[in-house]
Amino acid sequence: MANFNTHLSIALVVSTGAAIAAVNVNLITTTDMARLIFLGTLGGLLPDIDSTNSRPAKMLFFILALMGTATAIDTFKNSYPPYPLLLIIAGTYLFIRYVMLALFNGLTVHRGVFHSILAALFFALLATCISYRFMHQDVLHAWANGIFIAVGFIVHLLLDEVYSVDLSNTKMKKSFGTALKLFSGNSIASSVLMAICTLALYWMTPSHQPLAAVFKGFQIESLFHNNGRHPNTIAC
Repeated sequence: MANFNTHLSIALVVSTGAAIAAVNVNLITTTDMARLIFLGTLGGLLPDIDSTNSRPAKMLFFILALMGTATAIDTFKNSYPPYPLLLIIAGTYLFIRYVMLALFNGLTVHRGVFHSILAALFFALLATCISYRFMHQDVLHAWANGIFIAVGFIVHLLLDEVYSVDLSNTKMKKSFGTALKLFSGNSIASSVLMAICTLALYWMTPSHQPLAAVFKGFQIESLFHNNGRHPNTIAC
């Protein structure tokens, strides 16, 4: 499979290209590009979070720990004096960053369910829900965040499959087929649990109609452009 630096650089390049394309279809503005490139690059590292002591896992749980502390501050800032509040914040950070990470590493197997298309959908919907319901971003920006996570994630899976082909000897390595898969056949219970969580997240996501309207508008504009007419021009 590809190494960390390869995944990082390829995800960065693809996310940059996707961000430029998103600007061209008016899905985002240039001010959103940096955030989405970061999310796409992060998505390109996520499939390896189930690798023991992986940098993506540490990065993810660090971000989750920061989000947890921010939530704790917002929830308890008016309920506790400074010193107990500080203990709650520190406890929240340490629990998520270290205890939950250790539990996660103990319960997961590398190239298991987190190395699948199902996981890509899960993380895309999770990012969309967090953006919309907790960060209070509008519908389009929330879905854009999720889409870029998914793009980076899929790029990672494809890249690992490419590296599973030994081009010099024109043969497949033993790892071929373990990277890009719909779900984990070796752990049906984990796949079922993730599928349930994915369906629950889909139910929690905002309407995708605004996103669909953007792409529909782009298709209509392209159609008129190809016919030599401006979309606001009415033929007599």
